[in-house]
Amino acid sequence: MKFLCIDCDDVMTFAERQLPGDGTLTVVFTCPSCGREMAMLTNPMETRLVSSLGVQIGGREVPEQPMELTRSNLEGARADAFSAEDLPLDGPKTAGTDAEPVIVKGVGSVTWSPGARERLDHVPRFVRGMVKRIYSEYAIEQGIETITPAIMDQARSDLGMEGM
Repeated sequence: MKFLCIDCDDVMTFAERQLPGDGTLTVVFTCPSCGREMAMLTNPMETRLVSSLGVQIGGREVPEQPMELTRSNLEGARADAFSAEDLPLDGPKTAGTDAEPVIVKGVGSVTWSPGARERLDHVPRFVRGMVKRIYSEYAIEQGIETITPAIMDQARSDLGMEGM
């Protein structure tokens, strides 16, 4: 899909993409000739649909991962097969609980409740590791052993990330 400037009949170029944090996606395109801008806003359902299809709006932000195409087409493929070792998305379960331990190198470890894991699954995959690290480091610094949705809300407030 391409957008054309009506006045210039030129293909508009990608300018920026924003994820406001409410499930929407905003993309801005600019005409290279006249500078006219056009914005596209998707609702949360459209955003999830585009993400699930693997569409890269505005191009790739991270380098292609090893065997990415092959892994994405395998039945039962793990999306985190090549994730950072210190922040596994699917790790061993803690004995007797549904929470899983996360070890942050040089800082400590923390577990994630099932509710917090479910909420983390709604974070776009390309930033999920970073988000998980932020919450894990916050919990460890506060002496919290298990991250819950309430702890995530408190961390967002304390770290000034309410709009994200």
